[in-house]
Amino acid sequence: MLFRFTVEADLDRLLGCVIDEPVSWSHPDRLLAFLEDGQYRHDRIWVAEDGDKILARAVWWAFPGSDKPLALDCLYVHPSVEDRAGLAAELLARAHEAFGDAPDYHVFLQNGWHDDPRAVAAVGWRREALARAGMTRELERLRYEWTAGGPVPEPSGRVVFRAEPDDEVFVDAFLRVAVGTLDHHTQEALGRMDPEAQAREDVAGYREMPGDRSWWRLAYTPDGELVGLAIPSANNGGPVVGYVGVVPEQRGHGYIDDLLGEITRRHAERGVQRIVADTDTGNVPMARAFERAGYRNFAVRLVISTS
Repeated sequence: MLFRFTVEADLDRLLGCVIDEPVSWSHPDRLLAFLEDGQYRHDRIWVAEDGDKILARAVWWAFPGSDKPLALDCLYVHPSVEDRAGLAAELLARAHEAFGDAPDYHVFLQNGWHDDPRAVAAVGWRREALARAGMTRELERLRYEWTAGGPVPEPSGRVVFRAEPDDEVFVDAFLRVAVGTLDHHTQEALGRMDPEAQAREDVAGYREMPGDRSWWRLAYTPDGELVGLAIPSANNGGPVVGYVGVVPEQRGHGYIDDLLGEITRRHAERGVQRIVADTDTGNVPMARAFERAGYRNFAVRLVISTS
């Protein structure tokens, strides 16, 4: 068995790796489009092959121009392989060694997937492979969408939104919002780095996204006290609710609705047809805010990472 990253000459065989399980995957149209715009690169697509037959394929995603892969986007093993988890685990281990990192695996599933035997089986062997490769931490996130024609929240008048070109001001806002947050990603980051480093990582991450920096807003009470921050953004799929957060001393007053409403209005004013957002299943207040604002839960994102 040969494990290696791919080259352009492999493209036809890569397009033949087809998944019929109810999980997200790098289908041919996506593979071609993302290779063209740089979200996929051949040195971030790894295969296990026996002769001229690809038995396993792993595809990592990143923003175009990123110096490292950011997420595992697709994990395929041919159904004829007896130990699918074992082969996938070895492929992942070889790639992780080359990358010097083990990027999180993001797989998108239908609501209620736990009750679908096919989905459970599809996740099952992938989960086992990832565990063998040292990735055992799991997080489920609810996916929400707002579509054109849906309600656009009116400003309440309680909050003043201001553009702020200085990233350092946003670093300070992220620092304050992180205290007591229910967001799992922020909690996890604070477990491995100091708060300022975490805040700077957040600002850098949103800077890297395709959304326009000029969209970012800080929210204040009419007398000038910081309420929080609202970051409309975009990813490769289109407009998203990038980040909403309320500082601890302002929580409990329903300001999250004002911040989410501002993001929704700004996107809607630009004529977007769809806004997508995620929140952790454990972040009940955020989920309820999405529902009050007219967002619909349409899917689940399962994220598996190193422990």
